[in-house]
Amino acid sequence: MSDVTVSAEAVEEVRPAELPADLLDEQLIGQLVDPARATGLQLTGEGGLLQQRHRLEV
Repeated sequence: MSDVTVSAEAVEEVRPAELPADLLDEQLIGQLVDPARATGLQLTGEGGLLQQRHRLEV
């Protein structure tokens, strides 16, 4: 494996654009909610998506 030197300017060129937090939140919500709705999974309540997500985080 060879050593590679990268300039700060090159890193700036390939750095992904920063997206506003609210746009990222909307995208995340869509990624979670849209498939749940498509399969008929409840979003709230016993066994719903929010309850399942909470169990994973605890």
